[in-house]
Amino acid sequence: MIFTFTVISDEVDGFVREIKIDGEATFEELHKIILDSCHYTNDQMTSFFICSDQWEKEQEITLEDMGNSSADEDIFIMRETRLSELLEDEGQRMIYIFDPMADRCFFMELTVVEYSKSLKEAKVSRQHGDAPKQLVDFEEAMKNMGGSLDLDENFYGSDDFSEDEFDPEGFEFTEGNPFED
Repeated sequence: MIFTFTVISDEVDGFVREIKIDGEATFEELHKIILDSCHYTNDQMTSFFICSDQWEKEQEITLEDMGNSSADEDIFIMRETRLSELLEDEGQRMIYIFDPMADRCFFMELTVVEYSKSLKEAKVSRQHGDAPKQLVDFEEAMKNMGGSLDLDENFYGSDDFSEDEFDPEGFEFTEGNPFED
């Protein structure tokens, strides 16, 4: 079967990618064609999320096994997971996180499923608009907002802690330490 995905961005008006890919392809193949169509580098820890109809993240498909899941939770890795394992219905939604540090993403919808057909290689069947920058330049963003991103020694507050500044009477401790069980 052939899946057709429509990919949009909430950052750039007019950005649309339509991708056709075989249902037996892996999420990694889908990941790579998205990167190629946007001229992005393949050096970020990207993820797909299968979503509800309200775009709530449900199942994550990661680029690499990060080893931080509980034993009850299934782990899906892009190169090991076929699209058809997790997707089957037109209208299914996904989020593709392409900038994990700033949590920036594309919104994707499985718009067409063509049964009894196959496709050897994924292709971009429609492309409109320029993709957003792959990564946010935080210093540039702060300059545009009139701020600064200087992380000097005062960023976390003063290192000069004085016992006199701490007023234990203001905490109304009764007996014992309230932080002990």
